[in-house]
Amino acid sequence: MNDDRTPPASASRPPRAGAIRDTLDEEPTLTLRPIGFIRSPKRVKFQARHQPEETEEDRSILELLPGSDHEQSLRDLAGFSRVWLLWWFHRNTTWRPLVLPPRGPAKKRGVFATRSPHRPNPLGLTPVQLIAVEGRRLVLGPSDLVDGTPVFDIKPYIPVYDSFPDAKAGWHDEVDAALGAPPSYAVRLSAVAEEQAKWLREGWGIDFCTRMVELLARDPSPHRSRRIRRRGGVRFEIGCGAWRAFFAVDGQSVEVLALDAAYPSRFLQDRTLEDIPDREAQIAFLQRWPCLSDAGAEAEPG
Repeated sequence: MNDDRTPPASASRPPRAGAIRDTLDEEPTLTLRPIGFIRSPKRVKFQARHQPEETEEDRSILELLPGSDHEQSLRDLAGFSRVWLLWWFHRNTTWRPLVLPPRGPAKKRGVFATRSPHRPNPLGLTPVQLIAVEGRRLVLGPSDLVDGTPVFDIKPYIPVYDSFPDAKAGWHDEVDAALGAPPSYAVRLSAVAEEQAKWLREGWGIDFCTRMVELLARDPSPHRSRRIRRRGGVRFEIGCGAWRAFFAVDGQSVEVLALDAAYPSRFLQDRTLEDIPDREAQIAFLQRWPCLSDAGAEAEPG
């Protein structure tokens, strides 16, 4: 708390059980202040894997705030290959006791048995590769943190204490066994979708199709956490951050019919809305493919 006054002597004694209950009833608050923020090209959740792929070329920067001698705080950290980051799910404002994890079947789990961002206190904990220490900046390897994530603390990762490879992972073990099997669905892009994906990749450096195909190949059925919903009949839509795609399912085959901007044109043109990812790319996309709206998605594109 932000109280510099000397506490009474009684404050140092452990509280009675009844006192703990009284304190909880009063819903106390604690003050946490970020020590820094993540700078990353990942601006939307879809771009950040739920578990980072260690083999990918992925870099982000943790910039520590000035004025607190953090250059000294980072002394001796360069000798560690990994660090723990304690951070805040800053885009979440609500929580629920049962959540629908993105991995595995559409089955709700108790939030404390998951790593869902929808928690009573939305704290995140991530072990991440430490590439370099540069002044007040940490160069980090693959992580699941998006741009602007507030970080509260850094701790060194110590394998002899922090790694328990024989520990059981509950329902995750079952899901991992299922994911170890070959993908259940064959996914292909239509000519229109291929053209759009190439245009985004070569003209704007935007490629969400790799991750999208990976998700659809596993299970294209409607799922809230995977942002898949039915559009009517065999037509579906999947949200991909600032983008979306329409697809059809026929047996074990999935055809991606078309890509589309996720934001309506009126939002993109409203310059008072500052935090819209890929704004210029979406505007240009809608100028090139203006008919792929909600209504147009019901018909075969092209």
